[in-house]
Amino acid sequence: MPDRLNIQAQARRVAREFSSGDVIAVGPGLPCEVAPELPGNSPVQLLSDCGVLGYRTAGAGESADREAYALDSNGRPAVVQPGGVFLSTVEMAAMVRAGLVAAAVVQPGQVDASGRFSHWTAAAVPDLGATVQGSDLANGSRRLIGMMAHTGAGSGPAIVESGAVQGSGPRPLDLLVTDAAVIRPTPDGLLVEELAPGWRMDDLAAVTGARLSYSPTLREMDLELPSWAPVSKTYASGLEAVSDIPNGSVVNIDGFAGPGGMPHYLMVALRDQGATGLTIISNTAGLARVISFGTPPGKRAIDHSILIDNHQVSKAIASYPVSPSASRPTSFEMAFQQGEVGLEVAPQGTLAERIRAGGAGVAAFFTPTAAGTLLAEGKETREIDGRQYVLEEGLRADYCLIRGHKADTLGNVVYKGTSRNFNPIMATSARVTVVEVDEIVEPGQLGPEAIVTPGVYIDRVVLRPPDFSPYD
Repeated sequence: MPDRLNIQAQARRVAREFSSGDVIAVGPGLPCEVAPELPGNSPVQLLSDCGVLGYRTAGAGESADREAYALDSNGRPAVVQPGGVFLSTVEMAAMVRAGLVAAAVVQPGQVDASGRFSHWTAAAVPDLGATVQGSDLANGSRRLIGMMAHTGAGSGPAIVESGAVQGSGPRPLDLLVTDAAVIRPTPDGLLVEELAPGWRMDDLAAVTGARLSYSPTLREMDLELPSWAPVSKTYASGLEAVSDIPNGSVVNIDGFAGPGGMPHYLMVALRDQGATGLTIISNTAGLARVISFGTPPGKRAIDHSILIDNHQVSKAIASYPVSPSASRPTSFEMAFQQGEVGLEVAPQGTLAERIRAGGAGVAAFFTPTAAGTLLAEGKETREIDGRQYVLEEGLRADYCLIRGHKADTLGNVVYKGTSRNFNPIMATSARVTVVEVDEIVEPGQLGPEAIVTPGVYIDRVVLRPPDFSPYD
């Protein structure tokens, strides 16, 4: 029988599936061997369930004072790369569920002909069903890659026809890389696309417990790492960053804490870009302009009103869309009274949680807020532990415009003062998030503990011109 790939070569073949800028969730076991094969300046960010995004394996002499702070999924010391960030388990799980992880690498114990797998931890203690991260990663990642030995304990088949695998996830593998072959599960069975050097189909069939077919382009594995381009998310101007927002888009725009927390520069850019029929998700929908909240005397803040006055907004989902003073109505309030815009009111805490849930891949949740009020009409209610709760759905936007203080070129963001209110949660819940900041720095100049919004959530970074005024 030909020689099997060693773990290092197998890990390099797995890494060939990654692209520049990808976030790759690395499960425990063999997948952790991918990290040592990546170059130190790799633009691929590895995610460990120990809570670090953007790490590499610690080299000699690097781990002595860091091993308690950065660990891979096997609990081994790791080093945070420039632009890396520490996460809570809640944040990591939300990132995976929301589909922000380009691929997850897991170690199956067994795989069947459909690509369903049992995680090696479940296979080791089957009575406990110990799937560890197998189920989480299988549920949320955009691609699921298996990395395993082609045969199991005692050289018995680890790839079987059917019936013997108790699934550790809700979906099959997209690709399986063993120490003998690269196999793609398809609706018609297992398709062999690549063979390890020296292997033939007959050799592979002899150690496989399932029927195999081979690709017309069957080839020998390439074990060289690809050349990845560096990542930079910076844009030259606000107008360039919002140029592709189409008519009818849903857009998150923070509006709390007065002028300091709002993306004035991006709002002006969106006004000049001219997209219409927008639904804006904002807690105020343009309140600072009329109540001078946080505005210096004699100044008038730029806020959402400039979009409403320009007839670009068709609906708002908001908590405070009207002025507390009847003599000073907001632009949105006047447009609503004239039947030009629609409105969905949400209590501020509920609005915040709906946005957070949307960004965390949570479709809906129950809350006691608004139970028994007009805001609960038409919504499902349920009694839980003697109290009425209302079902609220998570919110997702097409685009998001936020205000940060500093960002690096990878999109990691820190905030200043009370601008850290709706901005961080809004950043997580949009397909494309654009941030305007006062300063753009290189990766590593923001400490991993200081970063509030990881770059995985940010698609475009714009420097707010020093001479730009948030007032008109």
